[in-house]
Amino acid sequence: MGLTGLQIYKLLPKKNCGECGPPTCLAFGMELAQQKTTLDKCPYISEEAKAELGEASAPPIRLITIGTGESEIQVGDETELFRHEKTFFHETAIGFEVSDSLDQDAFLKKVKEINELTFERIGLELSVDIVAIKNESGNAETFAQAVSRAMDETDKNLALVTEDPECARAALEKSASSRPLLYAATEDNYEEMVKIAQEYEVPLAVRGENLEKTAELSEKIAKLGYRELLLDPGSSNPQQYLEDFTQIRRLALRKKFRPLGYPTIAFTDNTEPYHEVMDAALYVCKYGNVVILKEPDPEEIYPLLVLRQNIYTDPQKPIQVEAKVYEIGEVDDNCPVYVTTNFSLAYFSVMGEIEASRLPGYLLVVDTEGTSVLTAWAAGKFDGDKIAEKLKESGLEDKVNHKKIIIPGHVAILRAKIEDNCDWEVIVGPREATGIPSFIKKNWEQK
Repeated sequence: MGLTGLQIYKLLPKKNCGECGPPTCLAFGMELAQQKTTLDKCPYISEEAKAELGEASAPPIRLITIGTGESEIQVGDETELFRHEKTFFHETAIGFEVSDSLDQDAFLKKVKEINELTFERIGLELSVDIVAIKNESGNAETFAQAVSRAMDETDKNLALVTEDPECARAALEKSASSRPLLYAATEDNYEEMVKIAQEYEVPLAVRGENLEKTAELSEKIAKLGYRELLLDPGSSNPQQYLEDFTQIRRLALRKKFRPLGYPTIAFTDNTEPYHEVMDAALYVCKYGNVVILKEPDPEEIYPLLVLRQNIYTDPQKPIQVEAKVYEIGEVDDNCPVYVTTNFSLAYFSVMGEIEASRLPGYLLVVDTEGTSVLTAWAAGKFDGDKIAEKLKESGLEDKVNHKKIIIPGHVAILRAKIEDNCDWEVIVGPREATGIPSFIKKNWEQK
């Protein structure tokens, strides 16, 4: 359990200097207890107090790093139960199993399929994160060879799935420099697995028979001096995972229960692709920090990655594109000019429909702080004055032989204001982006 503000205050220097931010040591202690500040903000705290308060002031869910370099991923360090309260920070890492018992061609084929799971959506790249090598052979040399082969074929992070300490050590001798995730320490092997994880400095997953046993096991491992852990509560089905992951998050955040203050990991156990990705979606939605699936089917995985993107996008900060003039297709001086906001979904919807119309065009994007057309108009961020000003600054007069701009049909009311502030003719376009191809075919004279 975490210390209270008064308990922390008793260990502080009581100088009330204010150098930490809050005006008094008591206020600083209260903020520490609520995880609103960190212990290093106090310049006068003693080493003894640091040692005693270090764990008490640690985040309720430990931040764990898997991998190194550009492919490094971080999981944990979450502070919220519900996304609308603030945001979720470190998105779920998604990976796929590859058995070390596959022949070389089948092994390489599956790794290649995982590598190719990269998609673009609203200007952002979506991809999977982990290749999990599963020790189904039971042979240390075979496992190590498979891990070495995977390192040559992928730049994804690795997970080493074995409960055999000998196999784990053999694989880590090949891969420790890439800081893979080691799965898993159990009641039967945890002492040896902890030694190996400490020696090679890699994160270690802990799996108990149930939630209570998992908490007991993580506490035993913490007493051995190792806390770079992830938790698998040993749940037998998706419903049980949901209940256990929810309890882990609640107990870690609300009760500061340290034995469960770690990120979570789940493996899907359904061989039917549609059901497997539904299980994975459940874990992404409800507190799974690492999710490992079996089959890398692009048609099933793309919606899972989109779901993850939506959940881990800050709800208070919409995804935006740069406000400027975009050239879509091979433009010339007779191309139509459209206008929209810099809300990424609006931009990519309009851009896609302009491409579908097969008539190149210019797209003038106005900065509305990432809000959609109607939202921005209602908030006064997308008005006639602003669009007219953006038109004057854009340099479009030098790019086209006409002065016509097409505005979204939902804001037809802006037509007069734009024309009053500049010498461009305003054409009211369709209400929805999907209407652009038929609209432009009927209303634009092509030369």
